[in-house]
Amino acid sequence: MARVAGVSVATVSRALRGLDRVSPETRERVLKVAQELDYVASPTATSLASGRTRVVAVVAPFLTRWFFATLVSAIEKTLRAREHHVILFDLEDDTFDQRLPLSQNMLWKRVDGVITLNVPMSTEEVDLVDRLRLPLVAIGSPVPGRACVRIDDAATMRTAVEHLAGLGHTRIGYIGAVPQNAAHIQTPQDRLEGFRDAVGERGLVCEESWILGSDWTAEAAARDSIALLSDPDRPTAIVAASDEMAIGVRESARRLGLRVPEDLSIVGVDDFVLSAVLGLTTVRQDVAGQGHRAAELLLEALLEGDLATDEVVMPIELIVRESTGPVPVRVP
Repeated sequence: MARVAGVSVATVSRALRGLDRVSPETRERVLKVAQELDYVASPTATSLASGRTRVVAVVAPFLTRWFFATLVSAIEKTLRAREHHVILFDLEDDTFDQRLPLSQNMLWKRVDGVITLNVPMSTEEVDLVDRLRLPLVAIGSPVPGRACVRIDDAATMRTAVEHLAGLGHTRIGYIGAVPQNAAHIQTPQDRLEGFRDAVGERGLVCEESWILGSDWTAEAAARDSIALLSDPDRPTAIVAASDEMAIGVRESARRLGLRVPEDLSIVGVDDFVLSAVLGLTTVRQDVAGQGHRAAELLLEALLEGDLATDEVVMPIELIVRESTGPVPVRVP
């Protein structure tokens, strides 16, 4: 290729790798020759020579759920545009309370960096990443000393509660609590604390029995909310920590003959893919935008050696739809 293009082998290497010190005209000539000769660089050989794999580990607790799938899609597209690729590590175990650990065999000499998706990292896992000298960007659950892209969960709950209070609701329930030993405790804990604070600041009523546990699926939320919604002394509104749980609560209300929002108002979080179709009021977060920003931060570390350690707090937005309305005059 160097002979045909009339340049040095080193120039060909720099041009194909997109490095500096190659003029646009020379780069274009080298790429044209590569196309004419059907030349494709061997990723394995490139990795051995450079010590870089151009592969990023994306570590997720669940890959089958919409939130994480949306993040992965955005990350992959952003990395692909810069000729990097993704390897997925799904840490889901048999139960919601446990997850698989991140190990050296997963990462060593296989990836250049790591993006975690709402995974609280253990001290041992953080030490492993440090030992392997891998830059890391977290989404959701922060990792000490690393950049983190997230939303403000306290502000999210405050927005939901303020919306319901503005409609006259003073008796508000919540679904999304998880056990303290759950493997993915950080976001559920932050949202529950944010909800409690928002309700307390406004002097609203939330009985302890109105705070429901769930594994954050629609099916579980439908099951877990039946008893509360069957109680004549139920709240007039419920804040769900995710739209999927809000959809489950709405289905339980329908089965019990309760009208939404005439008898029960429901607010979720996310703006799930079906929320608009189902008319669900929600506090929207830009999930794809978080994945895109995290990938950009990691690329800056890999290509420019500049990894920020600040938190990037993404905006939220209240989307009002048909699932919320004025407080009922009486609870039927």
